[in-house]
Amino acid sequence: MMNQFIFMLGCMGAPAASGEGNSRSSLIMFIPMILLLVVFYFIMIRPQKKKQAEEQKLRDSVQIGDDITTIGGITGKIVTVREDSIVIVTSSDKTKMEFKRWAIQTNDTANARAAEEKAALEAAKAQEKEEKKEGKRRTRKSEIDETKKEDKE
Repeated sequence: MMNQFIFMLGCMGAPAASGEGNSRSSLIMFIPMILLLVVFYFIMIRPQKKKQAEEQKLRDSVQIGDDITTIGGITGKIVTVREDSIVIVTSSDKTKMEFKRWAIQTNDTANARAAEEKAALEAAKAQEKEEKKEGKRRTRKSEIDETKKEDKE
């Protein structure tokens, strides 16, 4: 086993007979590295960029009156929106705090709106599905009634 390994190492390091063979072997050597980079891009880098783009969109879409949660866990309602910062009211005694936009973790108001829209969409789909089932039942029932009439005649 060890002899085979040493033989393989010797073959990999052996110089090629011609210049064309040498360039071909170096190309073959780089193909696995290129494939590895492509795999890393699709598994790690691309999803991270998508997530960052979504977070930036969330931070840019905040409005006065939205309930937010910061990365530190502080929740409050936005009272002022500036170019690079926001001011929130955090409690019933109207404590105001200023944060940078990058400190926003979630927009609770937007999340609630999205959940309501999703629930409404699912309810509409369920109702449509139920109507289709009812229509099929009626159609089948009318087909059965027609066949019974034909049998009686």
